Amino acid sequence: MKIVILDGDCANPGDLGWESFERLGEVTVYPHTPREKLLERAKDAEVLIDNKVEIDRSAIDALPKLRYIGLLSTGYNVVDLEAADRRGIAVCNVPSYSTMSVAQHTFALLLSFANRIAAHDESVRRGDWSKCSNFCYWLEASIELCGRTMGIVGYGEIGRAVAAIAHSLGMEVVAYRRSDGGETQPFVRRAGLDELLRESDVVSLHCDLNAGNARMVNGDFIAAMKDGAVLINTARGGLADEEAIAEALRSGKLAAYLADVAAHEPPSDGSPLFGAPHCTVTPHIAWASREARKRLIAAAADNLRAYLDGNPRNVVNAPFGANE
Repeated sequence: MKIVILDGDCANPGDLGWESFERLGEVTVYPHTPREKLLERAKDAEVLIDNKVEIDRSAIDALPKLRYIGLLSTGYNVVDLEAADRRGIAVCNVPSYSTMSVAQHTFALLLSFANRIAAHDESVRRGDWSKCSNFCYWLEASIELCGRTMGIVGYGEIGRAVAAIAHSLGMEVVAYRRSDGGETQPFVRRAGLDELLRESDVVSLHCDLNAGNARMVNGDFIAAMKDGAVLINTARGGLADEEAIAEALRSGKLAAYLADVAAHEPPSDGSPLFGAPHCTVTPHIAWASREARKRLIAAAADNLRAYLDGNPRNVVNAPFGANE
């Protein structure tokens, strides 16, 4: 069986192996696949393993041997599911592999801001401490998180992990989720979105991106937030109106925007966030700890093995009984 990994560097830039796939068939790994190379590279593949390469209707129709698409991701918007359905191609994703890595990164961003880590490090390197007449100094006082309120928008697995860390730091935790499903942690109070925004000192986004919530963080959303609140986005860049966020940072309505994602990835040089004050952006790396990527590759291979055994799992399209 021919297995083609289209953009292996996304999950494995060389620090991990592909042995779990190699035990299942003949594997070809491409570091990246531009759109114009997709059909040439995938023409003989029965299995495509993908992260960010768009596999649209025209590509699926042009690949008669293809019968399985495995995603090295939780999201699956890069695949035309209707076209896959029509061809009877199974599409499988990997949920929950990066929960603790994303939760950890959320607090890496918040704690770095709260303790002014970057500014003080830069100051020390400039020689300011060496010239200081006292044993210590601060450019701006740090912020103690204990007793402040963390609002979590999107109370799924990652949201719950973030809630637990916030609680351990002594924060009050309020969570909003559109559906009522799932148990609420004993230290979490569920609230409507307006109430959450009004009360929270920190608002952290942990929801999927869909047609109903694209650019949900707009001027109205920000206006409903507490003055001087911190906004964190380690979810999806498309949730945010970056122009509105930049304006809120300039006006002081937001104390900070701490993000691991952008509306367009990679962002253009002219992104409104780049010139905004109190804005920290990391390059979509919250998910990418070595441990999380190792789990991701193993789970993706297990998905393929389960499909070959006739018991497909983590299926996201209808012909195979898409998982909820």
